[in-house]
Amino acid sequence: MSHHIIDLQDVHYRYPDGTQALSGISFRIVHGEAVGIVGANGAGKSTLLLQIGGTLLPTAGSIRIGEIVLSKKTVKEIRKKIGFVFQDPDDQIFMPTVFEDVAFGPLHLGWTLDNVEQSALKALEKVNCKHLKDRPPHKLSMGQKRAVSIASVIAMDPDILVMDEPSSNLDPRSRRQLIQLLNTFDHSKIIASHDLDMVLELCERTIILGEGRVAADGRTRELFSDEKLLAENGLEKPLSLQYQRLRVAK
Repeated sequence: MSHHIIDLQDVHYRYPDGTQALSGISFRIVHGEAVGIVGANGAGKSTLLLQIGGTLLPTAGSIRIGEIVLSKKTVKEIRKKIGFVFQDPDDQIFMPTVFEDVAFGPLHLGWTLDNVEQSALKALEKVNCKHLKDRPPHKLSMGQKRAVSIASVIAMDPDILVMDEPSSNLDPRSRRQLIQLLNTFDHSKIIASHDLDMVLELCERTIILGEGRVAADGRTRELFSDEKLLAENGLEKPLSLQYQRLRVAK
């Protein structure tokens, strides 16, 4: 399915103040892949996601989503293919009720009212929040807000889900529910996170960024077992792998 492919070739990005955030990023993600993006603060993770989502355009290089090359002319079409879940759900949910929030995207895509309603209710059911449809979003817990923000994205039926720190500010139970939820999605997924244990559970492949470049790209468990590589990029081995090593030592 070519429309699910993400292809970056030598992508650079420099902010207006002169900060060089990305310096030659190249990789390809194919249909159905779940890929983690990890790195220390300032490595370029959020900037990279904003490039893929079309919020920022590369200073140099190219980004292709399916058959469409990202540009000022194509950005609206690109955004129909990418479902972007922000780090802070409050940046994404703003309508008087949960249902109105989830219906907002499909409604502005020009769908019929019947299709909008069906898609919104189906998305809420998918994230186990259909019972919250008449609640005001500001009355929800952080875990519920996160689920609703994901529903607001999948209601638009994107080809690819892009998530920035999806587990931030979640309690352990909500985090576990989120992981279980994301494991049910057939979408291609890109997950940027400091939560390496979550990435380990969700993503078979991981890209490690360092100073705006790809420091490593490979199988998640192999990369996360390489303590030297992780240390060089300001990361530590996931707790689950540390615990596994302690059990073996005993």
